[in-house]
Amino acid sequence: MLDILSAIILGAVQGLAEFLPISSSGHLVLIPYILGVETTLAFDTVLHIGTLVAIFTFFWKDIIDLIKGFILSLIDLSEGVDKFMAGLHNSIQKRFSWLIIVGSIPTALIGFLLKDAVETIFRGTLAVGVFLIITGLLLYYSEKQRHGNITAKTMSFKQSVIIGICQGLAVLPGISRSGATISSGLCLGLEREYAARYSFLLSIPAVLGAGIIQIKDITAIDVSFGVLIAGFLSSVIFGYLAIKLLMKMIKGWSLNIFAYYCWILGMVTIILSVIF
Repeated sequence: MLDILSAIILGAVQGLAEFLPISSSGHLVLIPYILGVETTLAFDTVLHIGTLVAIFTFFWKDIIDLIKGFILSLIDLSEGVDKFMAGLHNSIQKRFSWLIIVGSIPTALIGFLLKDAVETIFRGTLAVGVFLIITGLLLYYSEKQRHGNITAKTMSFKQSVIIGICQGLAVLPGISRSGATISSGLCLGLEREYAARYSFLLSIPAVLGAGIIQIKDITAIDVSFGVLIAGFLSSVIFGYLAIKLLMKMIKGWSLNIFAYYCWILGMVTIILSVIF
C-alpha cells in the first residue's frame, strides 16, 4: 500500500523525471519496485495533473499567448484561407500556436495506436534499462550537432511533425519525452532555449490527453486523500523546480550529464534485471 512518504518520493520522481531528460515512465517502473509499493491508476492520474499544474505555473504567459494566437487564427480562417495563411506567416503568436497543434498530432496518433502494444511487449525493468541507454545516446548525439538559431518565427511545420513523432516514441518505457523532443529539436537546428521551451509547451496536450484517458478509466479512488494530496504537491513542486533548472541549464550547460546518468542507470538496471 502507498503511504505518504512513498507518495512524496513518487511525486518528486514524476515531477523531476517528467521534465528533466531522464524518462519519467522508466523511473516510475523502477522506483515503486525499489520501494516495494504498487501505484494505482488514481494516484498516477493525480501525479500527471501535478505536472500539468507545474507547466501552467511556469509558462502561464506563453500559454495565454498560445490561446490568443489560436483564437485569432480561427478568426482569420473565418475570413478566408489566404488570411489564415498570411496570419501564420506574419504573426509569431499565431504561428507558434499551430506549431504546437501540428506537433501534437503525430504524438496522439502514436500514443493511440501503440500504447497498449507497448505495455504488453515492453514490460519489466530490462526494457526500461535498454531504452534508458537509447535516451542517453540521443542526448549525447544532439550535443555533437552545431548549435542552431531556429525559433518560432522560422521553424517549419515539417520540423514540428518530426519532433511530435519523437515525442510519441516516449510511449516506450525509458525513452524520455523531454529528452526525445529537445534532442530532436537541437538536431533540426532549433535554438537551445527555444528547443526546451517548445518541448515543454508541446507536452501540454500529451500530458493533458493522458490524464483525461486515465480519469475516464478510474473506477474507484483506492488510496487515501492524504496520499493523493502528498503526491500531487510533491509532483507540482519538483516539476516546477525541474523546469526552472533545465531552462537555466540549456543556455550554457551540456546535456551530456543527463546522457551519462541514463547510461549508468540503464546499465545497472539491465545487470540487475538479468541477475534477479
